[in-house]
Order: sequence, then C-alpha cells, then structure tokens
Amino acid sequence: MTRFAKAVDQLLVWFILFQMIALTAVVIFAVLARITGNSVSWYDEIAAIQLAWITYYGGAFAALHRRHIGFDSVLLAIPMPVRAWTVIFAEAIVIGFFVLLAYTGYEVLVVLEGEYLVSLTWIPIQLTQSVIPIGASLFVLCEVLSFPDYFNKTCAGISLDHAEIEEGVETELAKAGVKS
Repeated sequence: MTRFAKAVDQLLVWFILFQMIALTAVVIFAVLARITGNSVSWYDEIAAIQLAWITYYGGAFAALHRRHIGFDSVLLAIPMPVRAWTVIFAEAIVIGFFVLLAYTGYEVLVVLEGEYLVSLTWIPIQLTQSVIPIGASLFVLCEVLSFPDYFNKTCAGISLDHAEIEEGVETELAKAGVKS
C-alpha cells in the first residue's frame, strides 16, 4: 500500500470510528431522554443520516482493502490473458457506476439547495446528502488505489479471499502450537 493509500486508510478509519461513536452517543442520549419522558424530535433523522454516512464511507474503506463483494473464484477459473481483460473490464464497470453515482449525487445537491432538515432547521440538507457524491468519489479513489495490487495478484492466480483465510488458519495453528 502506498503512502497516500495509507493516509486515505487512516482518514477513513478515524472518520468511520468517529461516526460510530457519535451514532452510539446519539442512540444512548435518545434512549435516556425517552426513559425520562423528554423524547427528542431530531433523533430519527440524525441517526438515519449517520447510518448512511457510515455505510458510504465504510464502502470506500472496504474498496480500499478489496473486501467488497467479489468473485475471485470465478476470475481465477478464467485462463490468462482473458482473466486480465476481465478484471480490467469489471473494474471499469464498477468505477463507471460510481462516477455516475457521484455525478447524480451532485445533481441532487443542486436540487436540494436552500432545503433544511425538518427537525433541525439550521442544518442544510445539502450537507447531509453530500455523502452521496463524496462517498462515491472516495469509492472510486479507493478502487484506483487498490487496483494495481489486486490486478497483479489476480493475474498471478492469487485469491485475496483465500489468502486471508489461509493466513488466519496459520495464525491460529501457530497460537495452538501446531506446526503446519
């Protein structure tokens, strides 16, 4: 992983961690408020927005580590050089989809100009929905950053899924004192 990819990785980790802690705090606060009979009106709206942010930024994080849905076994069954072209074609489709999503997300932001949340009227909806174009752009960036390693391993016949499983098995066997 390059220095830039590591920086993106750390930025995503800290942002997602912050969002998860903030969502937990919002949920606990809302539960305590309900218990005391002082229910807050903004809880549902803010929790849903935070969940969407965690999902979009988490998707970018998964793309950086190539942990999103994939078909390594199918790709590895395809002979070279068709496998290499298939990987490139699939990557182009994924990136194309997220570029289109980023564009349409931006178009949505233009339409939402001047709109505010229902429960917290000082928060612009453009801010809350900015996750669509930003998250899609981050996904594209993470796909591009992780592609060279993925391409090389796939062309070499190495499955990312199987390598992780085998590494986990080796680690657990080593902990148990069993030699493989």
